[in-house]
Amino acid sequence: MNNTNLDSKSNFSSIAKFMHWGFVLLFIYGLLKQIDELNQLEDKALLQFEVIFATVFVLLLLIRFIYMKKTQKSSLPDSTPKSQLLAARVVHYGMYACLALIPLTGLLIGLLFWLGFEDGFLINTVVEVHEFSVSVIYWLIGLHILAAIFHRLKNDGVWSSMVPFLKEKSHEK
Repeated sequence: MNNTNLDSKSNFSSIAKFMHWGFVLLFIYGLLKQIDELNQLEDKALLQFEVIFATVFVLLLLIRFIYMKKTQKSSLPDSTPKSQLLAARVVHYGMYACLALIPLTGLLIGLLFWLGFEDGFLINTVVEVHEFSVSVIYWLIGLHILAAIFHRLKNDGVWSSMVPFLKEKSHEK
């Protein structure tokens, strides 16, 4: 199906694409190196690395958010139904919220552990928020990928505005 609105509203900048795919890799790395048990934080070198990684991740996320809000426009066609616009906004802001909450709660867990709160209501609550945020981000990423595939099949230029492969024929440059 070929959309008549072929002049996609936006083709994201190279910087935006780099940030998007860089965060994909950074998030995957964060998942692969995650700790399994709180007592692993007894290793001071690991705790220090986790603090540095989480801090850098949050700072890069903030830079990305500001850059995207100030310089980039949605590539959704003007004809996109309001319900889809709302869904896209909820998923994107939800992803930013979870991507911020995961390292921020991780930092709080590390601080509480370092202060001696290795068990109890406070640290357990923060761990629950941390784990909940991880679960929610998986769902949001899944929705994001499904939406990207939907737009690829729709051939409306949204896929090609961010994805560097399998470009839509009518949107190749």
